[in-house]
Amino acid sequence: MPRRVLRGTVISDKNNKTVLVRVERKFRHPLYKKVLTRSKKFSAHDEKNFYKNGQAVSIIESRPFSKSKQFEVIYSS
Repeated sequence: MPRRVLRGTVISDKNNKTVLVRVERKFRHPLYKKVLTRSKKFSAHDEKNFYKNGQAVSIIESRPFSKSKQFEVIYSS
């Protein structure tokens, strides 16, 4: 089964080896045809504490690192 790859922005780097990433998605409302934006926050593993607030990053689904952390940062763009 393929692992999900998501693109988002780092919104917090305060925790050790963890960054909080906001992933936004856009979709068209089925009835009103307006484009809506929804976002979700994911905790991602950052082994070297390299990524800082505001950076655009890609995260990939991986093994669970903790109760709430199942993604890992793979690169910045």
